[in-house]
Amino acid sequence: MTLTFTRPALTLTLALTLAACGGKATFPVAGTIEGLKYDGLVLSTNGMDLPLAANATSFSFPNPLSYGEVYDVIAKAPPAHQTCNVASFQGRTGVLYNGPTDTAGRFGAINIGVLCTTNTAALGGKITGLTSDGLQLTNGSTGGTVAPLAAAVSFNFAPVAYDVTYGITVLAQPAKEVCRVSSNGTGKMGDNPVTEIVVTCEPKPA
Repeated sequence: MTLTFTRPALTLTLALTLAACGGKATFPVAGTIEGLKYDGLVLSTNGMDLPLAANATSFSFPNPLSYGEVYDVIAKAPPAHQTCNVASFQGRTGVLYNGPTDTAGRFGAINIGVLCTTNTAALGGKITGLTSDGLQLTNGSTGGTVAPLAAAVSFNFAPVAYDVTYGITVLAQPAKEVCRVSSNGTGKMGDNPVTEIVVTCEPKPA
């Protein structure tokens, strides 16, 4: 989303006054972080790297920029288990944050937004013995159901976020079989997809 900001008159007045005196206004490269849960995030701009700890909600690079300098803030290294983006967006408190690239002095202050989201991974597995329709599987921990067609040999749920538990059970039986989750049906999502849940179906007793 592209946001438009108004150039404050005070900033222009200050910059012109300092320029007339042979100096330049300086601007800290700072901002707000939303959603950071883990260590490892490193922001970078203008030759400066800034490591940030888990749960940090704000940042400021050590050296301010002079009026007219271009900055380009990037997430040089992601935190563990998350993805962070530097972008123009409206924060949860309604604040409008600058985008990652601009010129120092074009706004009254450099207020950059960094939004971090927890990574997700695929959740699914295999089915043996299914020959009829009607099977429904559910993930009781995070919600959602799937209904594999007759003769299906695999299934997939919506991706699950890191560190969230999952628990797969049979919600409805197919027409001709009795099915059960025979292995790996519960656990906690890690960084890698879970694809080895096994659902075993056997013919209903005569």
